[in-house]
Amino acid sequence: MDIQGIQAILPHRYPFLLVDRIEELEPERIVGIKNVTINEPFFVGHFPDFPVMPGVLIVEAMAQVAGVLVLSQMEDRKNKLVLLASVEEAKFRRPVRPGDQLRIEMKVAKRKQTIAKMFGTATVDGNVVAEAMMLCKLADRE
Repeated sequence: MDIQGIQAILPHRYPFLLVDRIEELEPERIVGIKNVTINEPFFVGHFPDFPVMPGVLIVEAMAQVAGVLVLSQMEDRKNKLVLLASVEEAKFRRPVRPGDQLRIEMKVAKRKQTIAKMFGTATVDGNVVAEAMMLCKLADRE
């Protein structure tokens, strides 16, 4: 799925759309890509002499990939939002720098009608940079 397909599903736009491509999409698993460039607005103020992607934005990118998985399976997705309800066991293993490509894999651990609990990992060049368990809640847009 390219950026146009992602924008058709997620309501996020610049500078908060943090998913560039979906490489794999299955009913219980998804893999998304975030290309990290020096032009990201957060690098201006986040350690300018040693630019590092903020961990909270890595988690947000993971949540957006999870949102694509949940919303892609809905017929009425234009009237729905996927909200991040909780983050558990988040760990940050190494810094993410400009030029890195985040590969984000999210797997459904548990799903009910309006919630999905997912475990995700973010890797760069095959090395885990972050991981977390997330709870996503489906809500009406109104």
